[in-house]
Amino acid sequence: MSPATGGGLAESELRPRRGRCGPQAARAAGRDVAAEAAARSPKRPARGSRRFEAAGRWALLALVTLLSFATRFHRLAEPPHICWDETHFGKMGSYYINRTFFFDVHPPLGKMLIGLAGYLSGYDGTFLFQKPGDKYEHHSYMGMRGFCAFLGSWLVPFAYLTVLDLSKSLSAALLTAALLTFDTGCLTLSQYILLDPILMFFIMAAMLSMVKYNSCANRPFSAPWWFWLSLTGVSLAGALGVKFVGLFIILQVGLNTIADLWYLFGDLSLSLVTVGKHLTARVLCLIVLPLALYTATFAVHFMVLSKSGPGDGFFSSAFQARLSGNNLHNASIPEHLAYGSVITVKNLRMAIGYLHSHRHLYPEGIGARQQQVTTYLHKDYNNLWIIKKHNTNSDPLDPSFPVEFVRHGDIIRLEHKETSRNLHSHYHEAPLTRKHYQVTGYGINGTGDSNDFWRIEVVNRKFGNRIKVLRSRIRLIHLVTGCVLGSSGKVLPKWGWEQLEVTCTPYLKETLNSIWNVEDHINPKLPNISLNVLQPSFPEILLESHMVMIRGNSGLKPKDNEFTSKPWHWPINYQGLRFSGINDTDFRVYLLGNPVVWWLNLLSIALYLLSGSIIAIAIQRGAQLPAEVAGLSQVLLRGGGQVLLGWTLHYFPFFLMGRVLYFHHYFPAMLFSSMLTGILWDTLLRLCAWGLASWPLARGIHVVGILSLLLGTAYSFYLFHPLAYGMVGPLAQDPQSPMAGLRWLDSWDF
Repeated sequence: MSPATGGGLAESELRPRRGRCGPQAARAAGRDVAAEAAARSPKRPARGSRRFEAAGRWALLALVTLLSFATRFHRLAEPPHICWDETHFGKMGSYYINRTFFFDVHPPLGKMLIGLAGYLSGYDGTFLFQKPGDKYEHHSYMGMRGFCAFLGSWLVPFAYLTVLDLSKSLSAALLTAALLTFDTGCLTLSQYILLDPILMFFIMAAMLSMVKYNSCANRPFSAPWWFWLSLTGVSLAGALGVKFVGLFIILQVGLNTIADLWYLFGDLSLSLVTVGKHLTARVLCLIVLPLALYTATFAVHFMVLSKSGPGDGFFSSAFQARLSGNNLHNASIPEHLAYGSVITVKNLRMAIGYLHSHRHLYPEGIGARQQQVTTYLHKDYNNLWIIKKHNTNSDPLDPSFPVEFVRHGDIIRLEHKETSRNLHSHYHEAPLTRKHYQVTGYGINGTGDSNDFWRIEVVNRKFGNRIKVLRSRIRLIHLVTGCVLGSSGKVLPKWGWEQLEVTCTPYLKETLNSIWNVEDHINPKLPNISLNVLQPSFPEILLESHMVMIRGNSGLKPKDNEFTSKPWHWPINYQGLRFSGINDTDFRVYLLGNPVVWWLNLLSIALYLLSGSIIAIAIQRGAQLPAEVAGLSQVLLRGGGQVLLGWTLHYFPFFLMGRVLYFHHYFPAMLFSSMLTGILWDTLLRLCAWGLASWPLARGIHVVGILSLLLGTAYSFYLFHPLAYGMVGPLAQDPQSPMAGLRWLDSWDF
């Protein structure tokens, strides 16, 4: 056997398998070639030799896993203060421990697991997680960091096993493991209370499980086949349950499944009943099971977070009624709206909030210099309004006056309770939205002008109908201009306290931006009803929570002095992200990929596209390749193609996103590029060794090449490890700094 085959690599690749890439004729040809290769191959090794080889494989896996855990848990307690987004996800873990409802743009599984880890490790949920740099002091934070490091440590053995299964090469798997073990970026992300190691754990678990059940294709419906197929579904649910970018690995598994089923459908040796069984198994394990688990995480999320908290205002009034401590929980309020009632008015579009005003005026040059009217997501006294008749200032709550209900089509006036100014509009342009009119607070003690008059309409109701609290969907039509009160959802500048813009739109089309409901309702002259009957069902709150998350994701914008990046920055390692510290007296941690690893990955992608294209064209043109080259070519095209697809799906969608992006969004794609690097260089070195087989030293080309890559990667980690483990002292430009001479790009600001 040629040294290029590396212990039966080509032979194992040419073994007939039920795959996704070739017709029956190719499979038959593969059998013939495999039979010939088997006939030429030496006798099978003795049983003792096979046992020794298996023990060696397990020992190597154990070594890879041990090294991964050692690097991730080394100096895990440092620094003993909040770093970067620990302030968010640590705080959310505290919310779960305290059962306090909150809002986040990501699904709940990752935060729930962080909270559970904290709870089991003795953390009591009392640390405030206010800002980066705050000391943890006596609070137990190591359980949460340790949990994230534990999951992050599994990325390396998962990638090792995935590449081993795709390439059947220990050296390719070992090179991949080294790239991820010695990458400072993956190491840094794994050591803190973040969602990223949890997300990447489930992504890699899904990838490994998919590859494993593909390798069981010649034993369908066996116990291992069912195990790996089910584990793929569980991992997909986990990935999506942590972040919506889990959809990318779902898409990869979906494409793999479609190709697999298409191949099975074309296999005439299988009956349609058998194909139907394959389809049913995949529907159950890859669709029904993940959806059930994903839904279950939300059921637990809503069950645990039963107390009112900072996230209430993002959700509808009916949703808030289920939270203990919320003023709507177990509340009894008047059912129908009447004149003189004190009310809050909530916009029905998710994450818009309550109609709000305060004593601050619009600045010069922004329409009329009158009192600001905005929407605000949180409960506040400045959300209170009094509903009055448009043509009288008499007090409707006077006991001598009978109760008069507000009806669909009435002309009303809304007076701000705290400032006694009326809700007002005019032909001045809105602050941010062109062709919309400005909305202000105007008048003194409720006395204004005709621009304070609004017609209240209930959507899809007849004139004269009463208006119900919470349930009636209302619109406010400005009487003079004919425009409709709404919120654009745009964030005002600092002069508007970064609240949301309220406008009066001349476009009368019904949208959720211009539809409101009455939430709080205070009127001592009216009888109360219980709000328990209005609480939504689980499917309703599940749908609403997703609408709020999607809108929150799309509305994410960079904050002042915040480092953001663009997708083209990421593969070239253009700019890192400061986790902790700025000055030479601070403990500094800087998120930056190991440049040797990242630039090698980038080079590998280009080389793969070139070499893969050449091989694919040669095969398509009918070139007769030697058995060894044919086997290695299949590894490159099939195994490399699978991980290249993963890199593509986890990278290029970010170019289409309008939300703010950060460097750490690239790391799932980086996992796939590292696996591609391992497969590519192992295959190319084997091809070189085969091509130079007549040379005396040809056998050593592959070994020397792999060792050089391993040692180079390890040495680069030695140089750049202070970025991950932290450093105190001179900055990089100082010759005394541990990073002196290593600031290879001006954009690296460590």
